[in-house]
Amino acid sequence: MADFTLPPLPYAKNALDGFLSEQTLTFHHDKHLNAYVETTNKLKKGSSFENESIETIIKKAQPGPLFNNAAQVFNHTFYFKCLCAENKKPSANLMVLIEKSFNSFDEFLDLFKSSAVGNFGSGWTWLCATDGALEIVNTSNAGNPLTMGKTPILCVDVWEHAYYLDYQNRRADYLKDFVNHIDWDFVESNLP
Repeated sequence: MADFTLPPLPYAKNALDGFLSEQTLTFHHDKHLNAYVETTNKLKKGSSFENESIETIIKKAQPGPLFNNAAQVFNHTFYFKCLCAENKKPSANLMVLIEKSFNSFDEFLDLFKSSAVGNFGSGWTWLCATDGALEIVNTSNAGNPLTMGKTPILCVDVWEHAYYLDYQNRRADYLKDFVNHIDWDFVESNLP
């Protein structure tokens, strides 16, 4: 398998202004994610994972530098795809699944935001589909629900570099704005 490449953002770098600035997206995508891509490529060379997909590396690599960098490539790429400029709503089918799992859309949003705000330190908050239901999962550092056999359908990055230039230490404000920029079409496309 060829080296991994930096995936393009699915929108212009200024498309999320008012939520995430062009400066934040430039640093986050072009610097942070690119460094994870380059480091993953260096670390997999000559290893048993040289020809494997990111998902296989995440599921099979031992904890350490290769896992951390590969997981961060997956996590960041997934996160950027979860975002959009306009405030979309889930489809009727996805809304039924959300309401079945969380009683209401508003309860889901409140629980997702509070889980992400309470995710101590650096990490990720995920919405996962498991056995026909949805669940919220917090992971630390480069943690990823693929290692737990879960199917991620939505995530938010709660590492400070994701929001600090725009929100400083106001993670709750970042999360309040995040839920208005979710690409629900992408979320639904991840359902098993």
